[in-house]
Amino acid sequence: MKRQLIIATAAAAALVAAGTVTAVAVSNDGSGTARSGAPVTAQPAAHDAGSGTAQVQDGRSSIRMQDDDANGQEDIREARTAKVTASDAAAAAVKAVPGTVAGLDLDADRPGLVWDADVLGKDGKWHEVTLDAGNARVLNQHIDNEDDDARERAALHNARTDAGAAARTAAASHGTVTSVELDDDRAKAVWEVETVTNDGKEHKLLVDPQSGKLSAVPAHDADDDNDDDGADD
Repeated sequence: MKRQLIIATAAAAALVAAGTVTAVAVSNDGSGTARSGAPVTAQPAAHDAGSGTAQVQDGRSSIRMQDDDANGQEDIREARTAKVTASDAAAAAVKAVPGTVAGLDLDADRPGLVWDADVLGKDGKWHEVTLDAGNARVLNQHIDNEDDDARERAALHNARTDAGAAARTAAASHGTVTSVELDDDRAKAVWEVETVTNDGKEHKLLVDPQSGKLSAVPAHDADDDNDDDGADD
């Protein structure tokens, strides 16, 4: 009679937490005997299957984030989780790399939540600085040679309101800032700031680099954004 081998899943579940799974083969010939197979090494899971969250490790903060596919409100979730504000992230970035912040973005595309900062250094080079959104610790920094926009350089040099100040202005009346970017594609350069309010609504605002005045995005710009969103669907 042929013997049919069955992997004992209960035994595997009991040992997987230790990082090793032992396959147990059991015969169905009525003898009731069991034979141990060769141990199989199992890789630890990157996510906690029970909570749907990922733990930040390697000396980083203990911020935990839900998986990106948990719902469609990623920016709202990030804003509510971050402990470091955009303006504090800007200050930490220029402390790491002396210069001027050209952009900030709250990002959860990696294990944990971070601020990505683009800095035009006093050395004349573009730097990208990654900061822990839980404690502002610098996790990574490198020189970015891909894009060098002369107009952006000039706009940053002439700006009287920096990225941190633009973030504070927007946050004062429109919630938590998730992104700051110097938009030099317009007739006049402007800080473009995205925020999330406590009611879960997202806002896009403009801050004048010279006067620091806050304004709403023009209606035609909002329509263009909606068209772009629809085109992606």
